[in-house]
Amino acid sequence: MDLIHPQLAAFAAVLEEGSFEAAARRLSVTPSAISQRIKALEDRLGQVLIVRQSPCRPTPAGERLLRRVRPMQALQAEALADFLPAGQAGTAHPIAIAVNDDSLETWFVAALALLHQRHGHVFDIRVDDQDHTLDLLRDGSVLGAVTAEPQPLQGCNVQPLGTMRYRAIAAPAFRERYFGAGLNAAAFAAAPMIVFNRKDALQWRFVRRITRARLMPPVHYIPTSKGFVEAAARGLGWCLAPESLIAPALRDGTLSLLDTERWLDVPLYWQHAAIRSITLQQITLALREASASALR
Repeated sequence: MDLIHPQLAAFAAVLEEGSFEAAARRLSVTPSAISQRIKALEDRLGQVLIVRQSPCRPTPAGERLLRRVRPMQALQAEALADFLPAGQAGTAHPIAIAVNDDSLETWFVAALALLHQRHGHVFDIRVDDQDHTLDLLRDGSVLGAVTAEPQPLQGCNVQPLGTMRYRAIAAPAFRERYFGAGLNAAAFAAAPMIVFNRKDALQWRFVRRITRARLMPPVHYIPTSKGFVEAAARGLGWCLAPESLIAPALRDGTLSLLDTERWLDVPLYWQHAAIRSITLQQITLALREASASALR
């Protein structure tokens, strides 16, 4: 059941599901009805809102509209929940949140579990680098984001969560082979480096902090936080990883620190649409509870 105008509901469904056909299945109408609603909405606003491709994506005008529709969906879910029988509270529609993979692999799932147990919420989690999750909030893809950016977007609130500390690690044999003579530009230029993806700048920042040089070492791209640590333990290269993820491997000697005196601290924040929403209040509280035990 939607309280939101059918044209807006169709617009959001197409972008969430990725196609007109999938949106039609979700809304229990025909693809033709979805197409007609989108066309009517675009005619009404005088703007093309959706790029018809696979998957469908919003135009700049569509992003602006989606940023407005996301909070409306949250408020609609809360309004409908007031009329549900006791014990059936919670949002049937998944809440879209952006988070960095390191948080997802360490403390974030505990917050999701808490929210589901307490309130019955379900989630649509989008993963990106902490320096880029805010882009998903900016374009309307999500209702909130865990981000490294402290400055709130227009129309958003920001809450500090704590600091994630990253340590440079490698297998002991790898460290001896490449960094036996110390951490210097020549060693970093020769040693293979493990990077999460091409948005991940942490390793480069660490190298520049130590060497003040821009180097071109061999690079492995491995987009998984736990696999990241395993790759280092197996001698593929060196990398930076959250201290909570590497603690067991450091204790058993599978991994060693490249430098015991230097690290990178990344402050994390929770940014979300600035609306008076019980759901967002609940999410904010759960994120702060979960992060308090895992972040500095």
